[in-house]
Amino acid sequence: MNANLQALSDAGVSIWLDDLSRERIESGNLEQLVEESNVVGVTTNPSIFASALSKGEKYEPQVKELKAAGADVDTTVFELTTTDVQNGCDILQPVFEATGGVDGRVSIEVDPGAARDADRTVELAHKLWERVARPNLLIKIPATQECLPAITATIAEGISVNVTLIFSLERYRGVMDAYIAGLEQADAAGRDLSTIHSVASFFVSRVDTEVDKRLPEDSPLRGTAALANARLAFEAFEEVFGSERFKALEAKGANAQRPLWASTGVKDPNLPDTLYVTELVVQGTVNTMPEKTLQAVADHGEIVGDRVHDTYEESREAIAALEREGISYDEVVKILEDEGLDKFDASWKELLETVQTELDKA
Repeated sequence: MNANLQALSDAGVSIWLDDLSRERIESGNLEQLVEESNVVGVTTNPSIFASALSKGEKYEPQVKELKAAGADVDTTVFELTTTDVQNGCDILQPVFEATGGVDGRVSIEVDPGAARDADRTVELAHKLWERVARPNLLIKIPATQECLPAITATIAEGISVNVTLIFSLERYRGVMDAYIAGLEQADAAGRDLSTIHSVASFFVSRVDTEVDKRLPEDSPLRGTAALANARLAFEAFEEVFGSERFKALEAKGANAQRPLWASTGVKDPNLPDTLYVTELVVQGTVNTMPEKTLQAVADHGEIVGDRVHDTYEESREAIAALEREGISYDEVVKILEDEGLDKFDASWKELLETVQTELDKA
């Protein structure tokens, strides 16, 4: 095992890979990362699948089979992506069993076109859950205001969820409330709460990208917003999951919804390329990394223990300093949510176009 990645795991951070492809699965690379790089989970999204299928020689046999069966482009995308996720779940099943269901997870996202339609999101979540049919699956649901009821409904029905695209502290509190409400409904229905798991994907690097372009090149505030925001999210997590409301559920076997640091690849070359990993180390979190970031941490990431507790006042001051510079926190997080949804819509469109091209050739 790599010493830096082992130190990160020992500090209580679950290392998940933010990537999945048939090539990675069939080559044995994913299995190797699990065995040698402490990878204990995988996240996917429309962008990742669009990229994988654009290089898609490994997908050709299944595309031909689906075309012969008369599948349209939507059905083909559904079958290709769920097959990859099923196989990823199978590779991670031993981790799932060894960690009592905490890790060994693979996430798949509902069609981003349903991001502001709760009923449609619940319907798609059911369809994915039933098709993949693996207990270590997580259904990714976007944290739009409209989809908070969908989080509650899916959790209530015993479906484990990865809530994605969280940027604001206010929305994060809404996500945690939706999760706990779902657990309460599941409990009332007599479900085994211990089998229900969830993570809340709090996006990191994009916050700095949006904030820093509004700051002078020499501003000492550059590179401070994202860490401050994430650290305050962890403070909110401790408050909510330390509450009497959650403790009553915990006594019945409920699991806390772990914070997951997403978008942890550093975009600014002037910042350390391991910044959103080494500076967000804290027990009980997940960090999902693109492979480039995973390799950077393995090579030169300095893990020095907890970097979140005892930073809350400093983090509040960092956000306040930005407000004094005329940078509105509320405006930034609203822009980021809208842009995030637009990017996923564009990637989904690209995915459909790529698969249609493959169907036409098959």
